[in-house]
Amino acid sequence: MFGLFKKKSEKEMLGEKYKKLMAEAHRLSTTNRKLSDEKVYEADQVLKKMDQLD
Repeated sequence: MFGLFKKKSEKEMLGEKYKKLMAEAHRLSTTNRKLSDEKVYEADQVLKKMDQLD
């Protein structure tokens, strides 16, 4: 209850963005492989940013 107004850290926000991009890439993999590859690339860039934060 007290965590309701707690701001998320940058790493948590990047983690959510990474999960969202990977889910979208998986969804696109059956219909449009090029767009799927672009989403995987974007997710990889987010993952690299997360690694830099550590």
